[in-house]
Amino acid sequence: MEKKAKIAWLYIIAALFVAVGMFLVVKKNTFLFFALPVVLGVLLLYIFSLDKVLLLTAFTVPLSVNLKMLESGLAISLPAEPLLMGILVLFVAKMLYDGRFDRRISRHPIAIVIYCMFAWMLVTTITSEMPVVSIKFMLSRLWFVVPAFFLCTILFKNPKNIHKFIWLYIAALCIVCVYTIIHHAQFGFDGDSAHWVMTPFYNDHTAYGAALAIYLILALAYAFLPDVKKSRRLIIIGVVVLLSVALMLSNCRAAWLSIIAALAVLICVLLKIKFRWIATVVVVLVGLFFAFQNQIIDALEKNNQDASGDLVENIQSITNISTDASNLERINRWQSAFRLFNERPIFGWGPGTYQFVYAPYQMSKEKTIISTNAGDGGNAHSEYFGPLAEQGIVGSLLVVVLVVVTIYCGLKTYGRCKNKKAKILVLGATLAFFSYFIHGFLNNFMDTDKLAIPVWSLAALIASIDVFFADKEKIEEIKE
Repeated sequence: MEKKAKIAWLYIIAALFVAVGMFLVVKKNTFLFFALPVVLGVLLLYIFSLDKVLLLTAFTVPLSVNLKMLESGLAISLPAEPLLMGILVLFVAKMLYDGRFDRRISRHPIAIVIYCMFAWMLVTTITSEMPVVSIKFMLSRLWFVVPAFFLCTILFKNPKNIHKFIWLYIAALCIVCVYTIIHHAQFGFDGDSAHWVMTPFYNDHTAYGAALAIYLILALAYAFLPDVKKSRRLIIIGVVVLLSVALMLSNCRAAWLSIIAALAVLICVLLKIKFRWIATVVVVLVGLFFAFQNQIIDALEKNNQDASGDLVENIQSITNISTDASNLERINRWQSAFRLFNERPIFGWGPGTYQFVYAPYQMSKEKTIISTNAGDGGNAHSEYFGPLAEQGIVGSLLVVVLVVVTIYCGLKTYGRCKNKKAKILVLGATLAFFSYFIHGFLNNFMDTDKLAIPVWSLAALIASIDVFFADKEKIEEIKE
């Protein structure tokens, strides 16, 4: 019966294709006529091979272009977000039809944290200052998380799909890197142009740098996989070099810091320092910062090195909070977030509302030359402080819990993996995930497909190796 149903669907779609094609020919709409086969091909994939739609999405995300100021007032990333919306709709329909999903994934600690995040997001959407904005935000988060985490964990049950998903994204990202480097070269690789030469694929150098850091770590992990053919290893090394050059030219200081932080965690792992000791050190450092924050701020204010084209000066400018406009604007956004939090500490102002409500909470003495009151200058520039303002203390704590639980699961899975290839992959995914949330102290991009898909798919990779592969001594399917 299932075979007959598929054949019936094929005939129906073919008939519709012919009918629509004839209509477009009559109307002389050449563009839509030639686009029709592409649309038909994607629809067939949705019906007969959803896994290929997920893989197609991995390739399209870095190459997607964000369109703003549509008539509806929405912004959308094409073609990635429509693909993700379609996946979400099919997943919901399937769940309503048979309600079957692998319980090992649905009950995984990372999945449980995700449920809690959405439950609290729903509560704060109900209490939101701008309910329509919050509903849109929640829906967009759903079409990121469901495909990139829940469906990718199932996709990754076949280890070959892990490699396809990662390398399709890397292939597209390499195209963006080549475009950006050539574009940047036309301006003499100067520091100012580094902020925007990756457009229209990435909106600025910080999102671009965050993606580069994630996939540089994953490419390095592949470079250390055993039994890789020499030709493939050379390709991997070439990709590592390209991503490294692109990261250096991106002028993204937060991405550089995230790589250094990931390297520090790698050293701790190789030295077999237990997770609880690492967590203890982090807690102590945070405590010391708040205990001596006045002295630390006084010391930082003495640094007046601005960002420039020089690498050493750029590194020195990271702690400049006296003259560096970028650093000062982040502080302005954070202070505004804290004031919003102080006014509504439990439920916050509503998911996605920060950029629309923060302007009156800026203080004139904290504003910079790049400050704005128009609500078009981005968000809180932090994955932790943004939810604090929008979803209260619970929302911010849930982000911290997500990070801790995911990294703990990744390191625990690494410790018990019996297969070396799975061991290297889960460690690479854990370090890449960690690098993003270090970057997340200074920027936030989880509300965009450019970073949401990589980050949630990293969590999916950790969960899938934990559930399906960690206890197996030999996994024949894991091949480069």
